[in-house]
Amino acid sequence: MKLKTTPLLLMLAMAPMSYAKDITIGLNSDPDALDPDLSRTMVGREVFTSLFDKLIEIDQQLNFVPMLATSWEWTDENKGLILKLKQGVVFHDGAPFNAQAVKFNIERSMNLDGSRRKTELAMVNNVEVLDEYTVKLNLIQPFIPLLATLADRSGMMVSPLAAEKQGKNFSQNPIGSGPYQFDSRVPQDRIVLDKFKGYWESEHYHFNKVTFLPLPDSTIRLANLKSGQVDIAERITPTDVESVISDSNLHLLESSGLGYNTITFNLGYGENKDKDMVVKKPLVREAFEYAIDRNIINQVVFSNQYVPDNQWVSPESIFYAKDIKVPTRNIEKAKSLLKEAGYDSVNIELAIANTTEATQLGQVIQAMAGEAGINLTLKTMDNATVLDAKTRGAYEATIAAWSGRVDPDSNIYSFYGEGGPLNENGFNDKEIQGMLVEARSESDVEKRKKLYATAMKKVLEQRPQLYLYHPKWQWGVSNKIEGFKPYADGMPRLRDVK
Repeated sequence: MKLKTTPLLLMLAMAPMSYAKDITIGLNSDPDALDPDLSRTMVGREVFTSLFDKLIEIDQQLNFVPMLATSWEWTDENKGLILKLKQGVVFHDGAPFNAQAVKFNIERSMNLDGSRRKTELAMVNNVEVLDEYTVKLNLIQPFIPLLATLADRSGMMVSPLAAEKQGKNFSQNPIGSGPYQFDSRVPQDRIVLDKFKGYWESEHYHFNKVTFLPLPDSTIRLANLKSGQVDIAERITPTDVESVISDSNLHLLESSGLGYNTITFNLGYGENKDKDMVVKKPLVREAFEYAIDRNIINQVVFSNQYVPDNQWVSPESIFYAKDIKVPTRNIEKAKSLLKEAGYDSVNIELAIANTTEATQLGQVIQAMAGEAGINLTLKTMDNATVLDAKTRGAYEATIAAWSGRVDPDSNIYSFYGEGGPLNENGFNDKEIQGMLVEARSESDVEKRKKLYATAMKKVLEQRPQLYLYHPKWQWGVSNKIEGFKPYADGMPRLRDVK
């Protein structure tokens, strides 16, 4: 039977596809302060991606690309960074974006009471306005990782007018220059953003409203995704991946993450600095490494979804040292190393968070290590208590995680550099520290690669930490969503998403 074409059918056939005007994103926790200078949470950065533009952006291949800075140039033997700025940009409150705004923001990050960006910008001596849309950062010494710093929270621009007016209350009504502006927040319930019609790339952003829902329970987060209450859910757990893939209304998007998880040993730091602990002996740490199998950890705990590895940079990074191999498990060698250290067996306390995943991870490591005579006692605490114990040095060994950054300096210097703020295990090797300092000042990428690879090999010989794996960023996405792309930094970018 031939279908008769009516004017109405013809109009429907010619009509453009319509799109929903709102989107809801499920987060794994509630962000802390909505202020890029005060924030320290990963989920905070995820909200900031829609709220605050940065000076520099990254693409999916981790290359630096222009955002509010249209170009940049190193000068003065890498002790000066000149940024050319985009013109015609305004903040959500109408304040202009220009060189003075950049100067205000960098100085705020460096000087604000409680700012967590101070150490990131410690190499900046001062900020110089060259003209209305050109600014120069003068450095104390060359610091090539500054580009990566400006591609993160230190490069996020807040409205100077609002920051000065609101003072300590800025995070309650944050104002940036991003594609979406702050509407409201109900702690532990939701954060709502509205489209900023004055955005310089407004045509690439298609939602009138973006709602972020903190859903810490991964089962509930997945249930909300399946029911349609959430359009995009972050951090799908490895055990739920198959459930997303098998659902015809959903699809899974993933990217190898920049972060890593480790077993960190206290070699003489904080409250346990002078305590007699077997983990202070290099041969015991080497035995520990040969007692575990990273592939088994990935298989049993993470359903083969993660990337077993022993480096501080992801295989996605250009700084990944391909010639460094992951040790193969060898129980006999582990036992032999223990005997060489003077032990038939050793007892070690391993501090872990009280999450399902951390408990499983601890139990698998405990079982493997026990076969070599390394007897682990799992000390389970809430995550905040574990972090506090690590900060105080009140631990022997602990499972630790780092979300990762684009430049390897941010993944390693704070942990191994002299006076590094995250050097919470007492590892102090002048040769390695010298390499890390040199790499900070070297603009030649190939030379930096060699420096980091050599430093990595030196660290692996001493094993202050055992790097275990790189998590993946795995997103559950409704089939109604078009154009969403996963990035290795885990940030949900909504440009061209419909």
